[in-house]
Amino acid sequence: MMHFEKDNIYHIYNQGNNKQKIFFNRENYLFFLRKIKIHVLPYADIFAWCLMQNHFHLMVLVNEVELEISFGRIAIGGATPSRTPNSNSCSLQKSIGILLASYTRAINKQNGSSGSLFRSKTKAECLNEINGITPSFYNTNAGTIMHVDNPEKQYPNICFNYIHQNPVNAGLVKYETEWEYSSAIDYSGLRAGTLINKEKARKYGIFKGLL
Repeated sequence: MMHFEKDNIYHIYNQGNNKQKIFFNRENYLFFLRKIKIHVLPYADIFAWCLMQNHFHLMVLVNEVELEISFGRIAIGGATPSRTPNSNSCSLQKSIGILLASYTRAINKQNGSSGSLFRSKTKAECLNEINGITPSFYNTNAGTIMHVDNPEKQYPNICFNYIHQNPVNAGLVKYETEWEYSSAIDYSGLRAGTLINKEKARKYGIFKGLL
């Protein structure tokens, strides 16, 4: 079960059920990114992301754990839409569940398939409140344990680099900036992506380049 606390940084990830593919063409990747924008950005700043053929990674700074919803729209920053008689709250955890469920429905319709697309449990590891526990970072074969001297400062940086190195480690590209479905290109300045918050990432010491 995912658990989020405000002002903490998390590594969120999941993979295809039985390691099956979750992205089948370019439009699938782009569709999933649009879903992230709708279901994650209202709650969090995204520091890094990478979509692989059978799994995904997000590194986020949680700003709000729960928000008011009104007529299918999220009220951000305490401001609610004008008509709110049926408003209720929605958590980041639930919103991620909605993201994955709606994406699954779209893929099943596309492929004429049915059933679960993702593993039942999406993982969310806190990177700046370690409490003596070393996180294990996901990859396509097995978890990778990262040991560092200064976990509260270094885990976010390790995770940031790990996420962007996924396509290289999988042998899909030679350089991380060659993989289209990753924020590495945005940090390199080769693309002006709007999903990540470079300014916040630099404030937290994760990104040290120019804005």
